[in-house]
Amino acid sequence: MKPKSKAQIYDEILVIRCKQGEKQAFEELVDRWQRRLWNYAFAVIGCEADAWDIVQEAWLGIIKGINKIEDVAVFPQWAFRITNNKCADALRKQQQQSRLNNHLAEQRQSEDRKQKNEKLEFLSQAVERLSPDRRALLVLRYREGFDIGQIAEILGVPEGTVKSRISRTLDELRMMVEQNKNG
Repeated sequence: MKPKSKAQIYDEILVIRCKQGEKQAFEELVDRWQRRLWNYAFAVIGCEADAWDIVQEAWLGIIKGINKIEDVAVFPQWAFRITNNKCADALRKQQQQSRLNNHLAEQRQSEDRKQKNEKLEFLSQAVERLSPDRRALLVLRYREGFDIGQIAEILGVPEGTVKSRISRTLDELRMMVEQNKNG
């Protein structure tokens, strides 16, 4: 069996003194182990603030349970086990929060898609209510991507006529949309 170091012996003495209720001994124990426990929590969690929260929770557990330690030599393993358990709790909470956030995001996306589909459906129905010549203008301009001059050539009308017809058609669609919003 490997001989104990001075640091190990001192830690064991501090644990014994803590078990006897010495506040100063507990403060020394915290000073000696705080950074090591925090380094471990930070390595597991990856967030400084969360690591500090975990270590604080671990110390609360250590305070509550220190009198139950029978073999004071196991304090380091015991303290790290408590810290590890607090890390696991934090990771579970993060995963639950992440799942909840993902679920909420999916719901929002689903609602957004539904609203978008409803708007597209209404717009499609509004376009269907237009006269065939106005629908033809919209199809040529916005679906097929022809410019005003090309549409004028296809329809055999002046460019100014195409512009005014498209403008009136869009105005009519806007009125239908407004009536739907108010309606």
